[in-house]
Amino acid sequence: MRIKDVSMMLAGSTLIATLAASPAVADGSAPPAPDTAAVRSVQKTAVAQGAPGALTRIDEGLRSYHIVTGEANTATHTKMDTGRRFRVGSVSKTFTTVVLMQLAAEGRVDLDAPANTYLPKSLPDDRITVRHLLSHRSGLYDYTNDMFYYTVPGFESVRNKVFSYQELIDLSTARPLNNAPGAAYSYSNTNFVVLGQLIENITGTPMATHYQQRIFGPLRLRNTSYVHPQTTIAGSHARGYLRQDDTTLPLVDSTEQTVSWGQSAGAVISNAADLNRFFSSLVSGKLLPAEQLEQMMTMVPVNADGSQSYGLGLRARKLSCGTTVYGHTGTVQGYYTYAFTTADGTRSMTSLANTSNNRTVNATLGATLEATFCGATGTKAVSPSGSGTNGFTEDIAPQVVRR
Repeated sequence: MRIKDVSMMLAGSTLIATLAASPAVADGSAPPAPDTAAVRSVQKTAVAQGAPGALTRIDEGLRSYHIVTGEANTATHTKMDTGRRFRVGSVSKTFTTVVLMQLAAEGRVDLDAPANTYLPKSLPDDRITVRHLLSHRSGLYDYTNDMFYYTVPGFESVRNKVFSYQELIDLSTARPLNNAPGAAYSYSNTNFVVLGQLIENITGTPMATHYQQRIFGPLRLRNTSYVHPQTTIAGSHARGYLRQDDTTLPLVDSTEQTVSWGQSAGAVISNAADLNRFFSSLVSGKLLPAEQLEQMMTMVPVNADGSQSYGLGLRARKLSCGTTVYGHTGTVQGYYTYAFTTADGTRSMTSLANTSNNRTVNATLGATLEATFCGATGTKAVSPSGSGTNGFTEDIAPQVVRR
């Protein structure tokens, strides 16, 4: 079937679908098509709630859907499009995990060994293993809780600052552990900063080089980069806008920053096409041997009903139609990201809203998962008000509103 492009303009939103023959599922029937109208509705709700713009790209075989709403740049009123690069926040954690799991496959790291075996300066508890770090069960305090207690002042104080890994780790270890190592799931950016230091210490190679040689290059992710401590995003990109704690004040353009406070926990830059390719390639075995991939995808529930789970640097979400998708969410100043794929990697979705410190927008954006992977049958789980439970709220830049 010849590929063709179809474009539709509707009330300030753009939908572009690139069509080809539909892939079939194992029983020979086609999976439910994404509900693009519902995706567009979710985006419009997010914009009404304060996001300047939103984008969603869905890839499945040769079929690709591109849905956008609003603006990528509020100063120039440039329309959003799905090709734009953005800061992916905690989606970076999955990239870091892939590097670590490749090292494990090479016999250079034992996941169940004390992390202190591989670190230049010991953590305060020898019981913390590498696996505890990967699964957020180390108990290490998340230093960003203090750093961004006041959202904009906290951000401006670190916008151009360059930290060492150890400086960030010391901010965490100045506080007691949240829990005994292994006792409980407690999401903490400190875990993945420690992993970045661990990787660099045992290999003598910067994280930027590992990302490029082990992931970006082999997968031809040409719009994905790790430029720390540079502050700019190269090429066509969406500008990020940080909401102030006093919501009567204007949004703060937070695009330019080092993200040195996040580094291996959150400083990767990418776009929707590359993130879809990354997660599809990951779950289909293109980046890791079967043993390491299975460990990443072995999930432990992290909420009461079991709909949200965490493995090793990877989230799982069980949707209303019974489908479970794998990926990660990301929050960094000015950007919310959802990047997920089916267990076999055949359908992948990335959604972005170019704002942060707005939990309502984040929850709303999460509803694109239902519309994408469950089709029309999943739209019942999409709250018309955007206040449903589809969002993850524990990501890289905590949003503690203080007035």
